[in-house]
Amino acid sequence: MRNDELAAARAYVRLLEATRAALSDPDDAPLYMPLLAAPIEEADGALRRAGLSGNEPRFFDLVRSLQPSMSDSGR
Repeated sequence: MRNDELAAARAYVRLLEATRAALSDPDDAPLYMPLLAAPIEEADGALRRAGLSGNEPRFFDLVRSLQPSMSDSGR
């Protein structure tokens, strides 16, 4: 895995973790949704730099290599 691909996969995993935390309490979710803007921008930029925008199968293979628990999701 190239460094830029690794950065993209890690950014996505961080985005997932931030999203799960923000949405863990449905009553508070609207308060925390704006906090997801930075992780979304980070993940989008990392995907573009790695040339993975539009190449979801390759990208999710990389994510699964970092986060094996995602082997049943993402497709």
